[in-house]
Amino acid sequence: MLKTVTAYFLIFSLFAVSFSRFFVYAGFELNKKYIASALCENRDKPWMHCNGKCYFIKKIKQAQENERREAARDGLCRLEVSFFQEPFKLVFIEPVSLKENKSDFPQYSYQYSNHYIDAIFRPPKTVA
Repeated sequence: MLKTVTAYFLIFSLFAVSFSRFFVYAGFELNKKYIASALCENRDKPWMHCNGKCYFIKKIKQAQENERREAARDGLCRLEVSFFQEPFKLVFIEPVSLKENKSDFPQYSYQYSNHYIDAIFRPPKTVA
């Protein structure tokens, strides 16, 4: 129960920061009559049809200024940590080439011959 209430509170506070202008607008729409009759600067001049819009604009500007101050304060309070590391170098072992190619096996020489098909087919013979 406590975890869900805390989660909802944190979500609401996160949205409150992001949508502060929306909350100002909702408060204006809910209290429009009170604002027009008590808080409006032009309540003595009904021909202007202000109906509290001057108060609403003032509150919107105040919310924007608060957002700018919060953004500036967030930018100043951040601690930037830089991490530098020497780049990793992948080194392969170089192959060793043998200069002397000694083999225990003798060179191949073609020693097979068939006299039956010599008249028809003569395979190439290597010079060894």
